Amino acid sequence: MARLPDVSREQLAPEHQELMKRDITLYRCLANSPNALRAFQGLGQFIRYGSTLDARLRELAILQVGWVARAPYEWSHHVKIGMDFGVTEADIHALIADTEGRAATLDEPARLVLRAAREAAAGPGISARTFDALRAHFNDEHMTDLVVTISFYCAVVRFLASMDIQVEPEYQKWLDRFPLPA
Repeated sequence: MARLPDVSREQLAPEHQELMKRDITLYRCLANSPNALRAFQGLGQFIRYGSTLDARLRELAILQVGWVARAPYEWSHHVKIGMDFGVTEADIHALIADTEGRAATLDEPARLVLRAAREAAAGPGISARTFDALRAHFNDEHMTDLVVTISFYCAVVRFLASMDIQVEPEYQKWLDRFPLPA
């Protein structure tokens, strides 16, 4: 159970009710501070719909952060979202293999995106070596958007863990299909 109470759409002031377009546990917790939820959604919406970064690579970066952080909520949600944006089952298996240091069937940009996400998640950030290698594949805008995406989701997984946000039943099937390691 989350550490703060869920806030429903009906409990919010009328000017904040649109924030609950998606009735997910993360938003119900964030709704304890409607302005924080609004800011959170703003950056999340930009990452998903406003960035020109390749959607599959974006989702692989987010999945990598979720995997490294052992974040069931983030992982389960973005397995589903990732598949909506072109991530395949083979990509997920390759992400797991790459993370474990095994051979993976990923192209170089995808491998570099995963490495960048692992480095940022481990802290303090993406190494110069990885950043320089990424620059061979991405322009300045895409580099910025990639780092913003990875950084935002590093924050998201820390929020989820700190608030003890639980996976909704409809997302559990994704966690069951692609379980996180113990």
